[in-house]
Amino acid sequence: MLEQSFGLLFFLKTPRNNGKSRLVYLRVTIDGIQKEKSTKRKWDIDRWDQRTGKAIGNKEDAKILNHFLDSLVAKIYQYRTELLNQNITITSQLIADYVAGKTISKAKVLEEFQTHNDELAALVKKGQYAEGTHERYVTARSHVKDFIRFKYGKDDLEFRELNYEFVQSYDIYLRTVRDCANNTALKYVSNFKKIVLRAVKNEIIPQDPFKLFSGKKTKIKKKPLTTAELHSLETKVLPNERLSIVRDVSVFQAYTGLAYCDVYKLVPEDIGLGEDGKYWIFISRKKTDAACDIPLLPKAMAILEKYKNHPTCIQRGSVLPVRSNQKMNAYLKEIQALCNINLKYKLDTHRLRRTFASTVALKNGVPIHIVKELLGHASVQQTEDYAITEQETVSKEMLALSEKISPKAGIEDKEDAMSFLLRLEKELNTIKDKQDPAKVTNLTEKLAEIERNLKDLRLIIG
Repeated sequence: MLEQSFGLLFFLKTPRNNGKSRLVYLRVTIDGIQKEKSTKRKWDIDRWDQRTGKAIGNKEDAKILNHFLDSLVAKIYQYRTELLNQNITITSQLIADYVAGKTISKAKVLEEFQTHNDELAALVKKGQYAEGTHERYVTARSHVKDFIRFKYGKDDLEFRELNYEFVQSYDIYLRTVRDCANNTALKYVSNFKKIVLRAVKNEIIPQDPFKLFSGKKTKIKKKPLTTAELHSLETKVLPNERLSIVRDVSVFQAYTGLAYCDVYKLVPEDIGLGEDGKYWIFISRKKTDAACDIPLLPKAMAILEKYKNHPTCIQRGSVLPVRSNQKMNAYLKEIQALCNINLKYKLDTHRLRRTFASTVALKNGVPIHIVKELLGHASVQQTEDYAITEQETVSKEMLALSEKISPKAGIEDKEDAMSFLLRLEKELNTIKDKQDPAKVTNLTEKLAEIERNLKDLRLIIG
């Protein structure tokens, strides 16, 4: 692909010391992107013409250097012609690699993606990232690789070939060919964007092709288990031990708020006496490394006691015989059907964490800032996403509101709000029609009260 601008310039690079002998560097500029490479030749600054990028003088050493530089320029242009004939996109990185003796460009999309993933894998070994994070980027790279093959019929692309059209087409590919849901597609696009931004920071490309791309995540209503569903989960007699173990682990999550990964790695050393003399869980969340101290409710304690001598727990040194996340969620599907839990919402390990936040804690009056600490969240705003109020809670609050309003407004138990509103309006009109000064004084207080009640009731009735 023919570039829009192409420039070569030789210059002497200033060394750390201030000596007169300096290395001769080549600066390659293609479409505004600059790359510099050393020619591994040195020259005296007093014998150099910076304007022409050549050595000054007719001495033999100056002629030899200038001949070398001219030959290098000729080779670069010959290499450029070869790239054009092969329909390969010409980049400053490609030319710089050629000068350095590398004929394969390091500025390709999948190569940079792989470099990122290799770095991430090394950090996983150091415990700085979860294995699942690395796996997501491996999958994301695979999708980009398949897309490049699908749309362009190539094994890889130069970064300079990326543009808004590429990003938009990749998004559509994920939604159609890969059949990804909206949020899943946006997540894969976001993973790829991180790699592109690396290229921008490394000056491989001048600007972010994602700049004009925008996507909006779908707000998913992740309902927790209701009180009745949680009771059914706890009390249902299950047909075998396999499901019973998964059910007990799930109930433990529902009464502690722990995520699956934190329950899986929970060991006896994580449980101790708190300042209140009762047992607590003291851990740092695997996902965020945030401190998370949780008092153990009686039902959670009962489950720990039940499995303290279980063979799996003894072998693994854990407090619960937790299965793999994949098996947990697979078995929860069976349990969901047996317990008659609403099939509209998938029962998985994370839904049980939400159940603790909403059904167990918030519904029973635990303040949201306390729930935030129990869940190990960084902010209350994050916790609010978990705070889905049940109909039962809404009904209770509205009943309390009705009781507060009814005595003040003078509503009788058998009289609904609408009929009372009509009666107040009629009485108010009657008072206003009577302009007897003696009565107006006596009715002023009652009139003000009726008007206040009318305002409150209209707001409630809508």
